[in-house]
Amino acid sequence: MVHFSRICFRKYGNFVDNLRLYVRGGSGGMGLPRLGGRGGSGGDVWVVASKNMTLKRIKDKYPEKRFVGGTGVNSSVRALKGDKGNDKEILVPVGITVTTDDGKVIGDLNTESDRLMVAKGGTGGSFRSGFEPRKGENKHIRLDLKLIADLGLVGFPNAGKSSLLTAMSNATPQIANYAFTTLRPEIGKLMYTDYKQISVADLPGLIEGAHMNKGMGHKFLKHVERTRQLLFVVDVCGFQLASKTPFRSAFEAVQLLTKELELYKEELVSKPALLVVNKMDLPDAEDKLAELEEQLQNPDEFSDLLPDDMIPKNYMTFRHVVPVSASTGFGIDRLKSCIRESLDEDAAVAIKAIHHDRLQALRHHSQEHL
Repeated sequence: MVHFSRICFRKYGNFVDNLRLYVRGGSGGMGLPRLGGRGGSGGDVWVVASKNMTLKRIKDKYPEKRFVGGTGVNSSVRALKGDKGNDKEILVPVGITVTTDDGKVIGDLNTESDRLMVAKGGTGGSFRSGFEPRKGENKHIRLDLKLIADLGLVGFPNAGKSSLLTAMSNATPQIANYAFTTLRPEIGKLMYTDYKQISVADLPGLIEGAHMNKGMGHKFLKHVERTRQLLFVVDVCGFQLASKTPFRSAFEAVQLLTKELELYKEELVSKPALLVVNKMDLPDAEDKLAELEEQLQNPDEFSDLLPDDMIPKNYMTFRHVVPVSASTGFGIDRLKSCIRESLDEDAAVAIKAIHHDRLQALRHHSQEHL
């Protein structure tokens, strides 16, 4: 019997797929009563989709998460109509849904340069308002990275990802014994006895050099960003992509996959991850698994197995390492329960964070009104 091993724990949270911001349109400028002058409108706040932006970058760059439009210019003798205040732009990644605090969708940003106004500036003072300016709109908004699945399968061609998805779920992906079977994400649903459903995406096969857009390259890596957690799948006996490429052991495969993710976007490596060691029905599988587990517990000691340019900056730590055989069904139930446990753990942390945010907002609100 193959023993189940729980390798490593660490705090996750570097990957950000939801962010709460405070936005306020700028106040209008003062009107000029004696000449009937009109103040400029306040600047608006916009959310703009940008190619190389991540939610984590916004969080790090703007720790206070407050975005305010510029104040409109006062009316004066020289300029009876004041200029509009400067607009404020918040650059966000493509694939964002903007919602209000209570979940109402304001809009989606699906392609680069898409723009969405989230807070309108106040009007300037004029005859109608007794020359008093208006304040801009203010609210909290949430930026949600749209996920295609709870879990993304990450593995080199022929690791058995398609077979695994079939064994675990109701999906029927195209399965064949050749590389690059999967050319577009195949979504399967894991069904549980209490009717809980978890979505799993089998993503186009990754190859060495994918970060440089080789093979399916960026198409694959773009989808990885839009899954909550990662499920690495390796062949316990290792693999060789083609006769001209080097043979890779299971340990090397894990590190190469990690390196590809890291080179594309470093924060992907901080996503919660599980490792599936597939093809446990093959000869010598148990010995190979024991060797892999030892290597994963002390990766630095075995880094000399890898060329220097393939050693990840940060080794992946897996919440669970689960040996399975997709073809015989061995370990599949255990894997499903580990997946459920890992996602439930993160959901509990997320709910706690939302409650904390709301409590802070209430405290802030009550202090303002004291």
